[in-house]
Amino acid sequence: MVDRRRFLTTAGWAAAAGWIPSRLLAHDMHGMQAAPAAKVGNNLCMHPMGDTTRMPGLVDPGKLAAFVDPLPLPPTLHAGKDKPLHVRMAETTQKLHRDLPPTTLWTYGGHYPGPTIEARTGQPVDVVWENALPTKHFLPVDHAICGAEADKPEVRAIVHLHGARVPRADDGFPEDWYVPGKSRKHHYANVQDASTLWYHDHAMGINRLNMYAGLMGLYLLRDDHELSLGLPSGEQELPLVFADRWLRTDGRLYYPDSGDANAPWVPEVFGNLTLVNGAILPRADVQPRRYRLRVLNAANGRFYHLRFRDGRPFQVIGSDQGLLAAPATVKSLFLAPGERADLVVDFASLRGGDVELMNDALPLMRFAVGKGEVRDDSRVPDVLRDLPRVTETTASRSRELTLDEYSDCVATPMLMLLNGKRWHDPVTETVKLGTTEMWNLVNLTEDTHPIHLHLVRFQILDRRPYDVDEYMEKKTIRYVGPAQEPPAHERGWKDVVQVYPGMITRIVATFDGYAGRYAWHCHLAEHEANEMMRPFEVVV
Repeated sequence: MVDRRRFLTTAGWAAAAGWIPSRLLAHDMHGMQAAPAAKVGNNLCMHPMGDTTRMPGLVDPGKLAAFVDPLPLPPTLHAGKDKPLHVRMAETTQKLHRDLPPTTLWTYGGHYPGPTIEARTGQPVDVVWENALPTKHFLPVDHAICGAEADKPEVRAIVHLHGARVPRADDGFPEDWYVPGKSRKHHYANVQDASTLWYHDHAMGINRLNMYAGLMGLYLLRDDHELSLGLPSGEQELPLVFADRWLRTDGRLYYPDSGDANAPWVPEVFGNLTLVNGAILPRADVQPRRYRLRVLNAANGRFYHLRFRDGRPFQVIGSDQGLLAAPATVKSLFLAPGERADLVVDFASLRGGDVELMNDALPLMRFAVGKGEVRDDSRVPDVLRDLPRVTETTASRSRELTLDEYSDCVATPMLMLLNGKRWHDPVTETVKLGTTEMWNLVNLTEDTHPIHLHLVRFQILDRRPYDVDEYMEKKTIRYVGPAQEPPAHERGWKDVVQVYPGMITRIVATFDGYAGRYAWHCHLAEHEANEMMRPFEVVV
């Protein structure tokens, strides 16, 4: 335990110095390799799992032809006035690569990713989500997990519009699931800024499986201000949904398990193949001009470190909850599960050439640039919108909340909790409607956890290394380095924050909109499933 505490303290100092080892930022982020043979987890407790590195019958990504499939574009649904959209969840098949058999997926609207829903700020949308899924799951349900007990239906679903400010009844609360043959209408008021939202399954105890099976899609909210900026649009605006998977050579999805049929849950899942809009190593044919890329990390557990192979810079113009105040020019971008990024890249200098978008050293897709002359009237203004930075003085209350991890190598699998509480423990975060709070997220684990709050948007104040040993022993905070302000691309409104190990991350949120019970959780799907999720209550 002492060695681990020293490790976290060292990690905090390293982060304060501006250097964070990749293994602190994300398990296995640099290469799409499996976890070490027969082991998953952390240094305290390694849980057995099948050796997927040598498992026969799995697709070897090195043997697939690259860039032979065009980048798929999900269909677009435009909301009509006073007429609800109907989106059906059902089992379907889809080819993920030219040389592979079709894969069975669970999808919204018959496509993976689901259709991109486009809406306008101030114009409400009703969506009827129809559950036409099979009654038996094709991935390993763990009945020992909270909310997935054997007395519950094996297949359940509830849609959460991630990043939306909606009433409690329309939020997709994990316990609001319904079974095949049922449907539910959700009302989205769209009273918030233009942003890249996304929808996905949130059924208690099995959403990790439902998302892995394919239940996710984009929801683009636009407003007059954004449309007035002259950003690339139309065919020059591309959605890019990243998610990693394992595939069997017969095309079927493979989801790793512990090897124990009574407790198949594993702490993390990292596939060796990344799907981009549902295709493996696709090719996007583009013109020599600016493009806007609406990027979503929809993986269960993989973090993506995005860059172009030739090192070209690109501009970040928005994050989870809409536009930044000004563009941030970067050469790489690190995205956790659940995070979105709004990017602009200029391919004008590549006329007749191509460039690959990478996850560190591994290609994800290729942009093939046309040879013709084109006129580009798009632009990226120096000022995108007025976005004042919040300060800690704006908060009327401050909370100290821990990210915890427990291991029992003999009897039970690893357990992750928030503030030491399980899902069904009494609510401890009760917030008055309209008030502003600062949440100090104290990470006691060795992982970076992407923490998501439903209902609200927030800003990141800073991250600061602290003495983890002292906190564990005395529950007192002693900082061991200076506070780090977030980089430029994290200074907008967010709904997911990367909480680094050995550090305290401070966020400020105003809990406005609606009263009711909502959830906050880690967006590593396997962590969330094993109780790294808590309700909070907004009261009048």
